[in-house]
Amino acid sequence: QVQLVESGGGSVQAGGSLRLYCAGSGDTYSNYYMAWFRQPPGKERERVASISPSGDRTEYTDSVKGRFTISRDNVKNTLYLQMNSLKPEETAIYYCAAGWDMGRYTSVGQGTRVSVSS
Repeated sequence: QVQLVESGGGSVQAGGSLRLYCAGSGDTYSNYYMAWFRQPPGKERERVASISPSGDRTEYTDSVKGRFTISRDNVKNTLYLQMNSLKPEETAIYYCAAGWDMGRYTSVGQGTRVSVSS
């Protein structure tokens, strides 16, 4: 099983950018589908973006298309989420996850907090 540690969260103003990082260890990272989820205060967790093991396929929830980019470096065992044009409603805990297909994830990190002020 892979262990995941997120970083890169912080506070930004609306319209700003952040880049999140997720470091993986403990298993063959390059075998896993990876994803970013987020959970706003008082709301359900939602999947924001996913990426295939080789990085050749990505998926995004509609609300972030054109603004967020998921990518990975299988040499560094690191997952990234570049977030641009952030909105206050995207204030949330962001989690990375690993799994065996685009829709199913079995390992989740502790999360990193993103706060977007208006």
